Amino acid sequence: MAVRLGINPLTWTNDDMPELGAETPLETCLAEGKLAGFAGFELGNKFPRVASELGPILEKHGLALVSGWYGTRLLERDVDAEMKEAEPHIALLTALGCKVMVHAEVSRAIHGERTTPLSKRPILSEADWALLIPRMQEFGRSLKARGLHLAYHHHMGTVIESQADVERLMASTGPEVGLLLDTGHLTFAGGDPVKAAHQHAQRVVHVHCKDIRADVMKSVKARDLPFLAAVLEGVFTVPGDGCVDYSAVLPPVAAAGYDGWLVVEAEQDPAKAHPLTYARMGHDNLARFAAAAFK
Repeated sequence: MAVRLGINPLTWTNDDMPELGAETPLETCLAEGKLAGFAGFELGNKFPRVASELGPILEKHGLALVSGWYGTRLLERDVDAEMKEAEPHIALLTALGCKVMVHAEVSRAIHGERTTPLSKRPILSEADWALLIPRMQEFGRSLKARGLHLAYHHHMGTVIESQADVERLMASTGPEVGLLLDTGHLTFAGGDPVKAAHQHAQRVVHVHCKDIRADVMKSVKARDLPFLAAVLEGVFTVPGDGCVDYSAVLPPVAAAGYDGWLVVEAEQDPAKAHPLTYARMGHDNLARFAAAAFK
């Protein structure tokens, strides 16, 4: 199987709500992730951001660095300014052998706001699209020159959230803008990750595997909760514990020759969802789905 299975530390400790898992040291995250069977981790807020420090820590646990989130503000500043801002992040990823950079446009985003409901998420105007697309393409080319493929992360509460947003982004850009297919976020946004996998398989350069508890999703949408409130309610879970059909999502991606990482990224309250238990569940379920798809 060409793909590798990784995990995001959100299972143990949350970036947007640092109080969740605040007491859990990085060593525990890494040791338990390895114990659960994962080969690598994405970055989190407890990770050193200097390669000379982080590299030996990961090596001690026999883990690779998968990638790490970077939020751009390309609607607010040009690519030269964005590349300068991103340089420490780019340097870290390239030094530790990453092939993709998880990227989302966070201008006007509300996913980190604790009182703003998801119905108030930002919508791009035609003028916004006209500004964003060429800048994102240029940003993707600049990253490519540094050995990284831009992996665009559609995300709840941001300017690229819905299936229509994703389709327009893919139709408006070239291969310098890769797609991070996030099964959970697309489902939460009312989209269909199976359809997206078939439509955009050739553009998928990274995959986040989070599942959705359908009953919780229905409830939080009905109450129009903020994104972080939905997380606390338990809208996300690990692959195989929700309504996403991974047996249908992964085969078209595999058929397109995908050979990157499949990453469990299922933010929950660790006080309610025991991290090692869910890490093991996520790994074992995802390994089973991946083995069937990536033959």
